[in-house]
Amino acid sequence: MGAIRPPRTTEPPMTRILDSVLTRPHCGFAAQETMPTDACLFFYECSNCATLLRPNRGDCCVFCSFGSIKCPPIQEKHTCRG
Repeated sequence: MGAIRPPRTTEPPMTRILDSVLTRPHCGFAAQETMPTDACLFFYECSNCATLLRPNRGDCCVFCSFGSIKCPPIQEKHTCRG
């Protein structure tokens, strides 16, 4: 008789969303941006008002603070590699 094995439970791989709409808090300008997959974006200069965005306290990058979608590492439940 063979050993009884429990069924495999694997979660399907998560699809990363790479486009996020960044809404600038200073001027309200919004534009779709593509997020990098190899690092978090800590600084971002607004193309409308030239304000330099930085993440809010507790967030790893500008996409986590001002984007419509969190950055890829956070989507995958990893820490950010900023």
